[in-house]
Amino acid sequence: MARRKDSPQKAAMREMMRDYLKNNDISIKDGTDVNSIMRDMMSVLLEGALDGELDEELGYSKYDYRNKETDNSRNGHSSKTMHTSYGDMNVAIPRDRNGEYEPQLIKKYQNTVTQDMEEKILSMYAKGMT
Repeated sequence: MARRKDSPQKAAMREMMRDYLKNNDISIKDGTDVNSIMRDMMSVLLEGALDGELDEELGYSKYDYRNKETDNSRNGHSSKTMHTSYGDMNVAIPRDRNGEYEPQLIKKYQNTVTQDMEEKILSMYAKGMT
């Protein structure tokens, strides 16, 4: 049976994954390899969403300091280990200088990613959010 026609987002994601696997010389041999790739994808998506949250909180994007209208600014990242059904993954949580930023996606002291959140993250990835 032939594969049905993919949406443009899914086709782009398929191409991106093909390139990622080829350029990094990754071959998928078993479920462990799939889990590793899923962990990496989830980590990248979470970090991107958290950076977006901080952009919204501060009111300017990372390199748009000329439009900065606050005395608060970025102050690096802290590392956090999250437990998922794909295994443990490290996530870089952005910080602000004044300590006012409260992440909403991954709350402070949260160290697990629920199955529901994993499904939402995969859905965002499938829709082309990178």
